[in-house]
Amino acid sequence: MGHSNVLNFVLAVTVPLPSLLFYLSFLQQCDGDRWEREYWKSVCDLGRLHPLYLVNVLFFLNVDVLFWVVGLVQKNVWLIDPYWTIIPVLIAHFYSAHPAVQYDLFRSRAAMLLIWIWSGRLTYNYFRRELWQWGKREDWRFTDIRKEDRRNWWWKSFFVCFVSQHIFLVGITLPFYSIFTSARPWNAWDGLAFLVCLSGITIAHFADTQLHSFVTRNNILKDLGASKEPLLDRGLWYYSRHPNYFGEQLFWWGLSLFSWNLGQSWAVVGTAVNSGCLAYTTVLVERKMVQDVSRAGVYREYQKSTSVLFPWFNRSTLVKSKTS
Repeated sequence: MGHSNVLNFVLAVTVPLPSLLFYLSFLQQCDGDRWEREYWKSVCDLGRLHPLYLVNVLFFLNVDVLFWVVGLVQKNVWLIDPYWTIIPVLIAHFYSAHPAVQYDLFRSRAAMLLIWIWSGRLTYNYFRRELWQWGKREDWRFTDIRKEDRRNWWWKSFFVCFVSQHIFLVGITLPFYSIFTSARPWNAWDGLAFLVCLSGITIAHFADTQLHSFVTRNNILKDLGASKEPLLDRGLWYYSRHPNYFGEQLFWWGLSLFSWNLGQSWAVVGTAVNSGCLAYTTVLVERKMVQDVSRAGVYREYQKSTSVLFPWFNRSTLVKSKTS
């Protein structure tokens, strides 16, 4: 493990400590109605009555501001990528440990199990893709935006890389607020939500594994001086051009179903915003694919025959079956 890899690992482990230590102090100091300091009385009153306010303040200070400063120093905003897989778990535990918590035990355990499975899968996929390196590279979309306006990137990165992720991550985890503020008993809708989430995780796992195998195979061919495969159109990728995105969205909409079932349908707004962002990301990915001269023609044919997101019958197969 290289020096920079060790340094980035230590950084990644220590960077959330301000929020974690503050929240542990909050739970300790606010357990009761007596406070040694007037400061904690104000914090406890606000934090216990408004958990959404508190989680947003902690996110803003620890992620938006601190991660941004780290990115400026390192000239690389890689840190937000691995934390995309961890922050939802931290937020879920924030709600579960909050002093005003109330919940159905079975639903809460099911939801926490799901978010841990989701996080484990996505974290594994992230580091597998990054060859188990910490801070090897930042998201290619951020790199492209940086290149377009290097002069103003120092302040733009605050909004593009961190404030935007604040909206997405706090938004998609709103169902945990619902789950830990309602003791309504588990019912059939909860069971459906659990199955939808589990299906999403499974689809995303197999899609990402197939993509990883494809990329690995092409890297081997490149090292051998052979021609690379221009397109992945096997497995789940035969039925959808972005099955990994589909699985990911299925998970979050399944989680939102918990909120809807608890009478808090407003909490699905974060998932809706995230889906809108994913739609735009899909456009960027597709545009990047057709700009690659080596596979532009093949990919355009792939676009004609294969569903963009929802898995569906491949149109080239349907045409063949009709003409045969």
